[in-house]
Amino acid sequence: MPKEFKQAALDYHALPTPGKISVELTTPAETQQDLALAYSPGVAEPCREIAKDADNAYLYTGKGNLVAVISNGTAVLGLGNLGPLASKPVMEGKALLFKRFAGINSIDIEVNTEDSAEFIATVALIADTFGGINLEDIKAPECFEIEASLSRQCGIPIFHDDQHGTAIVTAAGLLNALEIQGKTLEEATITCLGAGAAAIACMRLLVSLGARRENIYMLDRRGVIYAGREGVNAYKQEFANPTSKRSLSDALKGADVFVGLSGADLMSAEMLLSMAERPIVFACSNPDPEIRPELALATREDVIIATGRSDFPNQVNNVLGFPFIFRGALDVRASCINEEMKIAAVRALSELAREEVPAEVLRACDVDALSFGPEYIIPKPVDVRLLGRIAPAVARAAVDSGVARLPYPDNYYLPGR
Repeated sequence: MPKEFKQAALDYHALPTPGKISVELTTPAETQQDLALAYSPGVAEPCREIAKDADNAYLYTGKGNLVAVISNGTAVLGLGNLGPLASKPVMEGKALLFKRFAGINSIDIEVNTEDSAEFIATVALIADTFGGINLEDIKAPECFEIEASLSRQCGIPIFHDDQHGTAIVTAAGLLNALEIQGKTLEEATITCLGAGAAAIACMRLLVSLGARRENIYMLDRRGVIYAGREGVNAYKQEFANPTSKRSLSDALKGADVFVGLSGADLMSAEMLLSMAERPIVFACSNPDPEIRPELALATREDVIIATGRSDFPNQVNNVLGFPFIFRGALDVRASCINEEMKIAAVRALSELAREEVPAEVLRACDVDALSFGPEYIIPKPVDVRLLGRIAPAVARAAVDSGVARLPYPDNYYLPGR
């Protein structure tokens, strides 16, 4: 990063008040009567009602619109294991995005343990405080066990965004790219470089959407994960195919799709040239992708490329998903975020990219035009329509799949809400 940008980032977090989030009051607290209602003796009345029926917490407290962003700091962005306290700026940032994009109150909690059992126990004990929990920056494979265990124990949505947020946005963009390239997910050969939380979640979701497991080749630091390879954990084993392919070069020959969730500059021009006609490249390593877009486009005119960066077209950005997914889940008081809800989010996000882009979005992006095609396969994060498309789709899927405690709202997301 340029020195000026680094300093600007530090100033942004320090000035005028340290941090990025705060607590605001939702009721008056000016008079003696206000204080009597807010605390003693008035507060006793909602306490009694909640003691009678726990669901009354949604009526008398902020629980229903409150999400905790929780981490132990073992996989902070691309920076590695920085520990819980160093992860706090990221968790505050996630809380900021919840409020900015979906009107959800959010606080960050950093848990000082790398022991999965301790982490699970800690979060489970405080879960009733919240309407939902967003797990963040927890390393694999522990993150799988942590999410699964908390989902079983807690009656609120538990969502590891590094897994499912990335998967949902990637899948939406990939469905559109495949259509543009005249290909189908069912027939596509997919090479996935990376075998961590995001990569495994991406491939799992693609299989749910119709991809064939036998057409997916996943690679970790040791190369292709093939049937019979020793030292492969249970999560990677899901994608161990019988194959003679061993290297990334092997796996990319004739492939239709490359999904990179790994590291910088690991895909060469020669590898790209070996892919099938009209290839699709999702080079999502941040800040430096597996192959630079300018190199990819100079190498092949028929490629569609997406990255995780905002300064190139087709940014795979989790903010396109998690605020609106939680909004939909909270609005029908869903007990979880299940596969049906994830697929609904994929479909809604994919379909939005095919629609005419409003002038206000063009102005926010400082461009003259955006239209469905090779350089626009995913909506922009500043698109104000995201909330009104994804949240209702997720809420409807929660109701239809039987995990909602409230009916689908009438007149959901009227203009101006």
